[in-house]
Amino acid sequence: MTKETQQMMDRNLVIEIARVTEAAALAASRQVGRGDKVAADQVAVDAMRDALNSLNIQGRVVIGEGERDEAPMLYIGEKVGLGDGPKIDIALDPLEGTDITADGGANALAVIAMTDEGGFLNAPDVYMQKMAVGPDISPDILDLDAPVGDVLKKIARGKGEKVENLTVCILKRSRHEDLISDVRKAGARINLIGDGDVSAIIATTDPDTGIDLYVGSGGAPEGVLAAAALQCIGGSMLGRLTFRNDDERARAEKWGITDLNAIYTKDQLAKGDNVIFAATGVTDGTMLRGVRHFPGGAKTSTIVMRSKSGTVRRIEATHDFTRKTWWKDL
Repeated sequence: MTKETQQMMDRNLVIEIARVTEAAALAASRQVGRGDKVAADQVAVDAMRDALNSLNIQGRVVIGEGERDEAPMLYIGEKVGLGDGPKIDIALDPLEGTDITADGGANALAVIAMTDEGGFLNAPDVYMQKMAVGPDISPDILDLDAPVGDVLKKIARGKGEKVENLTVCILKRSRHEDLISDVRKAGARINLIGDGDVSAIIATTDPDTGIDLYVGSGGAPEGVLAAAALQCIGGSMLGRLTFRNDDERARAEKWGITDLNAIYTKDQLAKGDNVIFAATGVTDGTMLRGVRHFPGGAKTSTIVMRSKSGTVRRIEATHDFTRKTWWKDL
């Protein structure tokens, strides 16, 4: 394959990846507010899998819905694509925010990232302790073992601000009670979210969101997806896998994790300059509008990022459901 052909395929894939998240978001949008998170996730998975299998790639899911015996669709290790073209590793979450979707809340997304073979950490479906900031903050400030108040002081100093003017985003979970208390004692504001830490980490890169720091523990797969986005648009992140039992430790070792206490940087979670990230809004959020239905069709909002060029594309698409092949032509 010539260099020119490879470049053409890379550019085509940037557009094709948007079709994948659009398909999942459109499917999931039919389940918004219906109270059934399982059904919402399943239709998103089915639609994303169908879309992936239409691409000219040799794809392998490395971050997916679980292991093969746990997930009938898009499991870790599943091969997708038409079997030709470049070898691609894929991290995905067909519906980030299943509870959000079921409840009709904000910030539900269909998310996917792709990179060269071997480019993503094979993170098992366990928790990950995370800390992330935008590109205006030195990565040296991040420290998973330091008191959060000390980290906030360094961020404030770096921004020429007071700690009282900083906002920290944290998942609203009982496991974060002490963390929330420490942030409040330090004097910073808190934005508590119910779900959706991929979009929350990305929010640290956008000054308009007002989020200065994301901290807390959430899913490890979502940590890899967030790192892929930061690889494209800047920002820094640390992640460390956490385990509740020996079974989770064994699963990590199965997927090649040898140091169970390792702290990973953004570059270790999502390597290289060939990372592509895409997300389509399912419900309205801080980053993207959700799917808007109208008689005979719908509109979607998608963001696509590429680490090689640093390009960020926002795609507003109108889909015509009256055409029998609309789902194939996304």
